[in-house]
Amino acid sequence: MELLNINTPFALESGESLPRLKIAYTTYGHLSPKQDNVVWICHALTANSEAEEWWPGLVGKGKLFDPGQYYIVCANILGSCYGSTNARSINPVTGQPYGRDFPILTIRDMVLAHQLLQAHLGIERIRLAIGGSMGGQQVLEWAVADPGLFENICILASNARHSPWGIAFNEAQRMAIGADPTLYDDGEEAGRRGLEAARAIAMLSYRNYRTYQQSQMEEDPDKLDDFRASSYQRYQGYKLHQRFDVLSYLTLSKAMDSHNLGRGRGNQEAALKEIQANALIIGIQSDVLFPVEEQAFLSNHIPRARLELIDSIYGHDGFLIESEEIGRLVRPFVEGKAHLNGYAKYTLRQRKKNGFGQLVKPPLPGTERF
Repeated sequence: MELLNINTPFALESGESLPRLKIAYTTYGHLSPKQDNVVWICHALTANSEAEEWWPGLVGKGKLFDPGQYYIVCANILGSCYGSTNARSINPVTGQPYGRDFPILTIRDMVLAHQLLQAHLGIERIRLAIGGSMGGQQVLEWAVADPGLFENICILASNARHSPWGIAFNEAQRMAIGADPTLYDDGEEAGRRGLEAARAIAMLSYRNYRTYQQSQMEEDPDKLDDFRASSYQRYQGYKLHQRFDVLSYLTLSKAMDSHNLGRGRGNQEAALKEIQANALIIGIQSDVLFPVEEQAFLSNHIPRARLELIDSIYGHDGFLIESEEIGRLVRPFVEGKAHLNGYAKYTLRQRKKNGFGQLVKPPLPGTERF
């Protein structure tokens, strides 16, 4: 991991500013002489710049994103606790951590930080920008803000505007965090119970009924307490507390809520039409947090977009887990071997007609049909 320090004020979309900025980032491989091998990975809510850690099936030697072939960049987003400026950072004006005074961040603020890092690295063209969930929101915002930068983009399980459903899930998590009276105490245990409860709520949106049925069903029909599903929820909360900061969780969940490509641009449809890159949109049929109609909307309004669906038991988390299937779809796309003409468009009407999770697609020439 490396650090980029910006020692001039960083203006935020809210009208506030950060006196200084620190961006943590990781690169793999080397920039080619033609500068045509850049892959920029935008990470999701609680990940970090070490993409090889949280996407091991896709990043690394011999994988889809091989450092021997590509120059891979992943920046830790603003507000995150993995090296970039966040609520625990020292405010140079007061000499104290920002704490509850840390300003509201948006996806656009995160993209502006990416652009500063892009300039620092001397990157003028990006072969592929890819991201899932909140990472996909960043890629979309960036592709609208600077259409000529990208040759290709890949969006996984994401959307053009964060939905009321998604915001409600985030607010429920923030309510759980806010109910913890230790939230702003000093010490490592501050806000622990709230964060653990928030993660347990989030897991219900990241997975789905079928996931829990197959992985958490009790073998003992006479059991009365301490069920596997209960233990699983507590463990997921414990794991997050061990590696993530509660104030960053509050900051980033609000930033996700702010995502709206149409803000100040007329509407979402007009914004999406500004994207010039070839776009591969990947949805997950069992995703209850970012349902496939949101990816269909992207595909219908980005001029050169193709929609593909993955059938995964893991719901929204499938974008992190289904590496083999993602690699099968993305490899020909990033290598320029995919069909770029006649990209299929899918509508919500088609989806309803064919049933949830049963979206029927006409096969494209040279591609497999699910």
